[in-house]
Amino acid sequence: MNGVEIAFVSIAIMLVLIYSGLHVAIALILLSFCGVWLLRGNFDIASNMLVLAFKDAISDYIFGVVPLFVLMGLLVAVAGIGRDTFEVAAQVFRRVLGGLGIATVAANAVFAAITGISIASAAVFTKVAVPEMMRHGYTPRFAVGVVAGSSVLGMLLPPSLLFILYGVLTEQSVGSLFIAGIIPGIVLSLVYCAGIFSMGRWWPSFIGTGKAEAAEEKPDMSVVEMLNKLAPIVILIAVVLGGIYGGYFTPTEAGAAGALGALIVSLAKRRLSWASFWQVLVQTGHTTSSICFLIVGASLYSRMLAMSGMPGWLGSWVVDSGLGITGIIVALMVVIILLGTILDSASIMLLTLPIALPILNGTGVDLIWLGVLVVIAIEIGLLTPPFGIAVFVVKATLGPDSKVTLNDIFAGAFPFAVMMAFVLILVFLFPSLATALL
Repeated sequence: MNGVEIAFVSIAIMLVLIYSGLHVAIALILLSFCGVWLLRGNFDIASNMLVLAFKDAISDYIFGVVPLFVLMGLLVAVAGIGRDTFEVAAQVFRRVLGGLGIATVAANAVFAAITGISIASAAVFTKVAVPEMMRHGYTPRFAVGVVAGSSVLGMLLPPSLLFILYGVLTEQSVGSLFIAGIIPGIVLSLVYCAGIFSMGRWWPSFIGTGKAEAAEEKPDMSVVEMLNKLAPIVILIAVVLGGIYGGYFTPTEAGAAGALGALIVSLAKRRLSWASFWQVLVQTGHTTSSICFLIVGASLYSRMLAMSGMPGWLGSWVVDSGLGITGIIVALMVVIILLGTILDSASIMLLTLPIALPILNGTGVDLIWLGVLVVIAIEIGLLTPPFGIAVFVVKATLGPDSKVTLNDIFAGAFPFAVMMAFVLILVFLFPSLATALL
């Protein structure tokens, strides 16, 4: 077999291995090693490349941002800032049918602006918002659907771990990617709110009555109370995003400042014990190591593909086929959404970008705009069966005794996946939504 044939065979075998349940990083490393061995016919070359990939792939200073933002997000979750933000939003939207759903979206948008982790948002608001919405007469499907749907805002609104990963893989400015995500993130939040309001008016059976059960309602909060609840997260957003946009911090330094600020807030609110702090550190290590392991696998696989000559062959084939830039990007979005049915978000990015970037690099495509499209497409995959990670996090957080099934959560999240597809089309048709602030 020639190099191109080896590359295509490796892709086919990789899909089989992943469908069979093998971890994505293991599949990437195994196939890369075997691919180089076949291409060069030398076991030592394949072994040396494997060693170099592990040594070089994550040694860059920029990778320090991953554990720092993960740590910050987990500390913010422990501090109860998500609950405080939801209570304030619920107070503001209490008079609107579907108001608690809109409050969940608003609180998730604010929470996303400091965590960057959709899993943290899904876990926090499943505990905070779902019981409250069900107590007020909202249907279980709507309650869990709005939490799952709005949790993905953490991947689009800065700071976002996916934007950090995309920036590293494409050698684009992480700060520019953060800025590019602001308007699309706000647009998606507004589309969600408009969708919930419309469902309350024309599809009320999906939302429910929205009336409280016979129980004492919480007294209204004063303006001072609301400001006190919002103050910590406003300060953290100002420190992290203000520092990046003002040129005071690099993204890595902003992550360190944010993690320190989140630690101070957690201690000041007396919600951080030694046991919970240790749990946060362990979870940070688990999350960071899994991401870095995937990056190493993707780096090795990219090198193997480059050695095979497949990217150049694909580029020539695309040019000769007459697909054009639009056709290539549409095909990429479709592939990403389809992969979302079986893979997590980081794996999708690490599998598709090494193949797509060599084709797109010489075409003049704005890689910052493309990054926003890729992240939105990946977000859709977080809600689609059979493997929608946000849905599974919601289910796991509800606990084994909950009567809400996975089918209920997928059905509840479906309207929000449709709304995300609408925003993806908007950003595709109007690139200025992503580039206006740059």
